[in-house]
Amino acid sequence: MKRIVLSLLVLSLTFVGAISCKEASDKAKEATEEAAETLEEAGDELKETANEAMDAAKEAGEEAKEMGEQAMDSIKKMGEDTMDKAKEMGEDAKKTMDEAADDVKKAAEDAKEKMKQ
Repeated sequence: MKRIVLSLLVLSLTFVGAISCKEASDKAKEATEEAAETLEEAGDELKETANEAMDAAKEAGEEAKEMGEQAMDSIKKMGEDTMDKAKEMGEDAKKTMDEAADDVKKAAEDAKEKMKQ
C-alpha cells in the first residue's frame, strides 16, 4: 500500500511538473512574441525617425542653397552698382580734368595776350 501511495504521489508530482513546464513554455513563447512585436515597432519608429531626419536635413540644405543664391545675387548687384558708380565717377573726373585743362589753356592764352600788349 505504501508503494501505491508513493507511486501515486510521484505520478502526481510528475503531472504537476509537466503542467508547470507547459505553462512556462507557453509563457516563454508569449514573451518571445511580445518581444518580437516590440522590436518590430521600435524598428518601424526608428525608420520613421530616420526618414524625418533625412527630410529635415534635405529641407535645411535647400534653404541654405536658396540663401546662398540670394546672397550671390545681392553681391552681384552690389558689384554692378559699384562698377556703375566708378564709371560715373571716372566720367566726372575726366570732365573736371578737361575743364581744368581748358581753364589752364585759356589762362595761358590770356597771359600770352597780355605779354604782347
